[in-house]
Amino acid sequence: MTLQEAINRYIEWQRSHGAKFETSAEMLHRFARGIGVEIDCDAVTRSQVHDYLAGNGPLTRYRENKYGALAGFYRYAISRGYASSSPLPLSDNEPKPPRSQPPYIYSREELCRIFSAIEGSRTYAWQLDEPTLHMLLVLLYGAALRGGEARSLTVDDVDLSAAVLTVRNTKFYKNRLVPVGPQLAARLRRYAELRADRPFVQGPASTFLTNLDGTPLRKPTVYQAFVSLLRRAGIEPTNDSRQAPCLHGLRHSFAVHRLTDWYRQGADVQRLLPALSTYLGHAELRHTQVYLSMTPELLHQAALRFERYAGGDNNE
Repeated sequence: MTLQEAINRYIEWQRSHGAKFETSAEMLHRFARGIGVEIDCDAVTRSQVHDYLAGNGPLTRYRENKYGALAGFYRYAISRGYASSSPLPLSDNEPKPPRSQPPYIYSREELCRIFSAIEGSRTYAWQLDEPTLHMLLVLLYGAALRGGEARSLTVDDVDLSAAVLTVRNTKFYKNRLVPVGPQLAARLRRYAELRADRPFVQGPASTFLTNLDGTPLRKPTVYQAFVSLLRRAGIEPTNDSRQAPCLHGLRHSFAVHRLTDWYRQGADVQRLLPALSTYLGHAELRHTQVYLSMTPELLHQAALRFERYAGGDNNE
């Protein structure tokens, strides 16, 4: 069987089991195109795999992702008799990926500057207007949604009377309910009134956030709008070890600010952490625990809490 045929079957198998399998599928297709789609599975050499894994640039975590995609494919191919062995190097011999840079956490002052900069930023936009951009950013920070989750919300997913969002087919292929506070609920109602004057291209299944013509927001358009907004707000990449400011940082900032507030209030953070994890839609608690050491302010609040506890003031 050819490499491409086996890859196609593997992708179909993954998706038949409910996986979106988009990123890994693209990696495997790129691997096949680089080697030759007509090559037989067992004709792939170790040197070809090595060249694909190494790439042309410096070592990043992308190599680890490519290795994982190929390892999954070859386990499948061998179990089905499409390949007799795996040409991958042993995982123990793989170079250790560099540590991920911590995300950029926006301060509350920076958030004010970002939202203030929206006014007048889309004067000449012919699709993504200011109210929609504002509503999108409010959802990313105020409800901690991922960008794709916010863009995919349908009209039916936004229950204004109950103030609950239904987030479907999340990163981990599950649905979750996201309750929102009174202020965010009021903003959603105001935007829904504006949304009512735009076309519903798919009826109730139309996206809640839309361009002026009623079509869904496109990721590249949103990205460019946010980059421009950061410039207007005077927020630029730092020289420290953090990632550059980005749209996803709004979600990270929500989590860090929530934890910081809990520490200041003397709340039982460890008890509340699972609730935050559920709200964020994390598959495992450890994905939420990384926020506990994300910023100096949060570490300071945690240290103060420990000092009070160690000093005997633990009757909170």
